[in-house]
Amino acid sequence: MVKGITRQVILVKSPDPRLFEEAIFIVKEEALAQEGVDADRIIREAREAANGYLKEGRAWNRRLERLPVPVLVGAGAGLASLVWAVGLFAL
Repeated sequence: MVKGITRQVILVKSPDPRLFEEAIFIVKEEALAQEGVDADRIIREAREAANGYLKEGRAWNRRLERLPVPVLVGAGAGLASLVWAVGLFAL
């Protein structure tokens, strides 16, 4: 869909190209009108936001990688059994 509105967009290249090529940020119209806000600050904040999302995802992956496979299998089996038992006794 094409709209008749012009928007300012910032494209941030991903530091980890295995996950994303780039992130797209749409700049608020009033952002550049604020005092003390320039293009460098907007780009810096966009990069920090993109990096924050990647770091947050990596933290969970590292936590899960530390668990041994039998623990993960046991947790999955236990959760499946719990869901099955609740469904069986709820009827």
